[in-house]
Amino acid sequence: MTPSDSKILVWDAPVRTFHWLLALCFAGAYISAESESWRLLHVTLGYTMGGLIAFRLVWGVLGTRYARFGSFVRGPSAVGSYVKDMVAGRPAHYIGHNPAGAVAIVLMLLVGAAIVASGYAVYNELGGDWLGEVHDIVGNAMLVLVGVHLAGVAVASYLHRENLPRAMVTGTKQGKPSEGIARAWWSVALVLLLAVAAFWYQEWRDAPQVQVQGAAQASSASQ
Repeated sequence: MTPSDSKILVWDAPVRTFHWLLALCFAGAYISAESESWRLLHVTLGYTMGGLIAFRLVWGVLGTRYARFGSFVRGPSAVGSYVKDMVAGRPAHYIGHNPAGAVAIVLMLLVGAAIVASGYAVYNELGGDWLGEVHDIVGNAMLVLVGVHLAGVAVASYLHRENLPRAMVTGTKQGKPSEGIARAWWSVALVLLLAVAAFWYQEWRDAPQVQVQGAAQASSASQ
């Protein structure tokens, strides 16, 4: 930091809302994966992940400066140089995502999409048992990516002397005023939250009806 640095807005509200909702959904879906009694929760959270990833892809094109993929996705040479400098304890500082973090984000989006697609296929019985195995593999791969991501955040926070998790809560970092974004776009974050809440409400509202219909059909078939 320099004397001219001040607190600036870096992460807009939609990015922060997406980040914490995705973390919540993956954690809940992973924990509930092996329980048949929690299957509705598992499926609901999985579908929510799919919607969140779709939103992030759109916001990665239309969003604010540091939300756009064009601002942080870099080539292999930039990633290699950053990792090399990090190992040496002197990585370059980035206001937005650093090159290594960008790789983790892109991989988590891709693996997350694979989780949703394979989970949808399993839930709707569109293939054999191998799809269930694929679903488990990509789920565990996401868990590994999350672990690597958290480790990277911890190391970068230490080396740069900044609290990156807190920045993803407040949206602010230290930097020059010209480096900050102008708006937080709370309206978009609110729409995202309302869409997720509406989907969850619909899933849980319709669940008893599905169960009753299923029981009635089973009863009719047995007569």
